[in-house]
Amino acid sequence: MQKGLKIPQGGPENRRFVLGIDIGGTGIKTGFVDTDGEVTRFRTLPTEGARGREALLDKICGIADAAAAASAAEGFELLGIGIGTAGFVDSQGRIAYATEILPGWTGTDLRGAVAERTGLDTAVLNDVHAIALGELWRGAGAKRGLRSFVCAALGTGIGGCIVEDGRIYGGRGGYAGGFGHMTVAQGGPVCSCGQRGCWEMYASVSALKRLIRERAEAAAAAAWERDPRLLFEAARAGDRDALGIVDHYAQMIAIGLVNLAHTLNCGDFVLGGAITRQGDFLLGRVEREMVRRLMPVYRAGGIGLHAAELGERAGVIGAAYALLETPGAPQ
Repeated sequence: MQKGLKIPQGGPENRRFVLGIDIGGTGIKTGFVDTDGEVTRFRTLPTEGARGREALLDKICGIADAAAAASAAEGFELLGIGIGTAGFVDSQGRIAYATEILPGWTGTDLRGAVAERTGLDTAVLNDVHAIALGELWRGAGAKRGLRSFVCAALGTGIGGCIVEDGRIYGGRGGYAGGFGHMTVAQGGPVCSCGQRGCWEMYASVSALKRLIRERAEAAAAAAWERDPRLLFEAARAGDRDALGIVDHYAQMIAIGLVNLAHTLNCGDFVLGGAITRQGDFLLGRVEREMVRRLMPVYRAGGIGLHAAELGERAGVIGAAYALLETPGAPQ
């Protein structure tokens, strides 16, 4: 067992759980998720992706070993491991492609490696797919009775997932949901994928910060870029520059969602990322812009924009759900 990976005390009342792991570019979130979807012992560790593939695999397996040791010592039943990870993940749990945020991650048979080294049943999926499953099981989808929706996570980039009748639609190979790389403009800044005009270059939080730099006066821009919540506070107070930036940003979010609605004929969207905590002040603007742009046939049934509700725990919960829903998984 790696040093520094002791599991915190305090366990779930339900004695059967899955270890949920959510691997991001900067942090790894973990928690014990019981079969009702409740999380205990939630924590975040640094990813330290720059140390390379083997070091990251060692860290993940160390987390799993610590969970197994706690299970044996305290009498909990560890059903397996569910992992959500940055990168494009195929239906076999292999990392088909990842950016250099996680060097060497491309090509990793993550499910196979973790299952072999830990001896535990393991499920692996893309991190935003995991968020979508978490929201389906315990979050916005569950509370609203949604079995079909589109999930988009607005963060440093934009990730996505299509949920159809309670299941992820993966398309060929399992990679469906690369919404951030839809082309929404000609030219523009170069995206991490190497192309120009990608939606995430206009509607991610990174894009919002660039918009602040371009449109706000220097003093305000420094504060708003450091903490975009200050931008929204200024906009609510009536600051014209702030309102202009928020309106433009909402428009760019709406453009991508309209493309998805016209392509998929979907009526409900679950939007994740810290920016969606702005609630109706942002989402109301996005919805009005969507209604203005949508063809009548696509808006006839109404459009539902729902903020994700599980916050930073969504990926951990959804990864655990993926393990529980895998055919042949322990129940």
